[in-house]
Amino acid sequence: MKDEHPTNTDELFTHAMAARQRAYVPYSGFRVGAVIRLENGQLITGCNVENASYGLTNCAERTAIFSMIAQGFRDVQEIAVVAEGDRPVAPCGACRQVMAEFCDAKTRVTLYNTAGQSLVTSVADLLPFAFSKEALQSE
Repeated sequence: MKDEHPTNTDELFTHAMAARQRAYVPYSGFRVGAVIRLENGQLITGCNVENASYGLTNCAERTAIFSMIAQGFRDVQEIAVVAEGDRPVAPCGACRQVMAEFCDAKTRVTLYNTAGQSLVTSVADLLPFAFSKEALQSE
């Protein structure tokens, strides 16, 4: 993917790692951190929050996006996600769908592992043919 937005990847990585440390993961132990950079430069973080009723668990990416919405913002410039693994870890399907709802298809998404390896992609590349509000419009 072409880098359309200048970014300070060290800053995003640092904030995503800090968010990851706040994760509530007593069941899986799998900590994930996410950070959103808004068009105005502000950063909003999220971490995964588990629940004994596993279906009620919320991923870091959705936590960050829902926090952004709750704070009255909609202007995502880019997203970064970090988790432990041999390679950068990609978002789950639910997170990809939420990203498609609140981000432009070209929004930059940087995936990291805790060693700092990264993969740069976009919302469209993560979820091609996304289900969107246009599909709900009837003739």
